[in-house]
Amino acid sequence: MQAQFIHDGKQVDFTPDVDVPVGSIVIQGDLVGITKRDLKADVLGSIAVEGVFDMPKDPADAETYTAGQKIYATTDGIVTEVPDGSVLLGKVVADAAPTDNFVRVRLSQ
Repeated sequence: MQAQFIHDGKQVDFTPDVDVPVGSIVIQGDLVGITKRDLKADVLGSIAVEGVFDMPKDPADAETYTAGQKIYATTDGIVTEVPDGSVLLGKVVADAAPTDNFVRVRLSQ
């Protein structure tokens, strides 16, 4: 038996149990994706598992993020530099100061 190509894998199917707004981090085990549009509960949609996204950071986060640094997502959708209790989201692609509201991240699995 041989493998059969399905698609390029930039997005993967996802059917949420509840409504999920655009820009949400979706964690399925070690697979992390971002919704590119609002998804309705129990309706097949997709999540992006590749791409570059500006991810909002916690206003109380006083960390400086540097390009190339690994970044993680907590189960409640907060970006963090701490791997404990989090899953790998990707890598920072532009430096972000503590006063910045966003961290630019390239998703990587």
